[in-house]
Amino acid sequence: MCQVYAGQAPETYEPVTRRIRLNGHSTSIRLESSFWRILDDMARREGMTTPAFVSRLHDEVMELRGETRNFASLLRCACVIHASRGDARPAWAMAAE
Repeated sequence: MCQVYAGQAPETYEPVTRRIRLNGHSTSIRLESSFWRILDDMARREGMTTPAFVSRLHDEVMELRGETRNFASLLRCACVIHASRGDARPAWAMAAE
């Protein structure tokens, strides 16, 4: 069982920092590369660039909640929701590419 998880390529969980503009402010977000791949796919499906998609998601969270206490965690959870709906390829499939 653990080989599926432990045997993944280190590149899939390598942290990657991207600079993004949120609410007119330049910031950086650090996520594992697998999450960035899923976010890239989510953005592509919406016909947007990843920065535009992430910025819109941030705006919507601000509108609904008034704050984003841990936006990186929210992005990871959005990826989990996306994957659990069957909308994303599993991480092991991405690692095989």
